[in-house]
Amino acid sequence: MFAAERRQLILEMVRANGAVSLRELARVVQTSEVTVRRDVRALEAEGLLDRRHGGAVLPGGLSREPGYPQKTHLAAAEKSAVADLAASLVEEGDAVVVGAGTTTQELARRLARVPGLTVVTNSLLVAQALAHANRVEVVMTGGTLRGSNYALVGSGAEQSLQGLRVARAFVSGSGLTAERGLSTTNMLSASVDRALVQAAAEVIVLADHTKLGTDTMFQTVPTDAITRLVTDEQATADDRTARELDALADRGVQVTVAPLGLPGDPQPHPSYGHGPATEPRRGQQTAPLPGQRRPGTHGGPPPVPGGPAVAPGLPGQARLAELGSRRKR
Repeated sequence: MFAAERRQLILEMVRANGAVSLRELARVVQTSEVTVRRDVRALEAEGLLDRRHGGAVLPGGLSREPGYPQKTHLAAAEKSAVADLAASLVEEGDAVVVGAGTTTQELARRLARVPGLTVVTNSLLVAQALAHANRVEVVMTGGTLRGSNYALVGSGAEQSLQGLRVARAFVSGSGLTAERGLSTTNMLSASVDRALVQAAAEVIVLADHTKLGTDTMFQTVPTDAITRLVTDEQATADDRTARELDALADRGVQVTVAPLGLPGDPQPHPSYGHGPATEPRRGQQTAPLPGQRRPGTHGGPPPVPGGPAVAPGLPGQARLAELGSRRKR
């Protein structure tokens, strides 16, 4: 296929879906991601699309938000890996807040297996994923339905969260930078997300590599309020996103990287550096692997007593890899 034909097909896919990952583009045009990345750069130079880390989106600036169907196709494998790992931070009997988004929807599907769980959410998609779960109580906020992402927003949603206190909040957004934190493109969504995280003792941001280094209009969670970031290993492969991870760790965020599953291999595989480390269960102390940052030094705040444990048996279970030596020397 000639370059002009490839680029026309790439442009048609982005126009049809709003956002498409490089991996998916490479699969459809039957070429390498390196070639696709070069094509995307050329199309961006012509003003026909915008590049994002790991994908391409329609041009539109800070205020544009792809619809739900478009967002589900962007970095789908990475979101699944992030959700697998995030679910391991939840234990039987926990009470958590889960915000709206395609990654948090993936998380909710996995939380359906955790008995005795209480989940507070403003997302219809999160609630739907948990509707038939055994021994999982779902508490929904009030508010006005925002159809583009099936979330409840507005003063009703915010007021219903007043006085609430849970162990952890799991939230996602449109962009994440060390300088500004988590942000989104919609003012109403940002306001509810702020109310969600204020209800939690720990704030866990779920952001695949396409969100890193991207800044959008409305800040939801400032960097100093983020306890942990869960991202995918693609974030360590690019110099720009790896530098963003460095900066986030320097600001006290615990960065946890989810390895992507290999085709045909149901087991997790090592991510980077000196290999993955499994987080200790409650009360158990473990020494860091060589090259890893010990919690409480450079890689974030010290572990909270009675903190999260790894739940065994989750499909595609990703072992925890605390940010340390991100790139192989």
